[in-house]
Amino acid sequence: MKSFKKLCLFIILGIFSFSGCKKDNDETTVDNHAPVIDLTGDAFPVQCSTLKRGGSFTFKTKFSDNIELGTYSIDIHHNFDHHTHSTEFEECELQPKKEPVKPFLFIKSYDIPSGQKNYEAVQQIEVSADIDPGDYHFMISISDHVGWSTIKGLSIQIVE
Repeated sequence: MKSFKKLCLFIILGIFSFSGCKKDNDETTVDNHAPVIDLTGDAFPVQCSTLKRGGSFTFKTKFSDNIELGTYSIDIHHNFDHHTHSTEFEECELQPKKEPVKPFLFIKSYDIPSGQKNYEAVQQIEVSADIDPGDYHFMISISDHVGWSTIKGLSIQIVE
């Protein structure tokens, strides 16, 4: 009976020693962090940037995540009523409020190739010549592979 208890104890200890517990916050397996939008370096646009209607510009920024990135989207819409969802501290000089006649609207999502922890997004965007110039918001959203997301809201102007 004594050897049976020793055998049971040995088996239980063996199970615990071989099963190994993982930390809940293991950075390599658990994604508990939102992705990052990096607007430094040669990123464009940034807060208070100016775009020209009738031309094009190159959107450029870097994204990163602790495990894997998923998709990003761009939303450009008018701010003629001076509503706000800017995430930047710097305030831009706004034009007088006005009613939209033919505002520019751009909403598009882009997939990031799977397995990427770091990604430089580069997109050419056309701005129609016949849209209303004025104050706009440039919203950048990034989601990782499990759904964590980050949004940057920039104030920009589109000029003639």
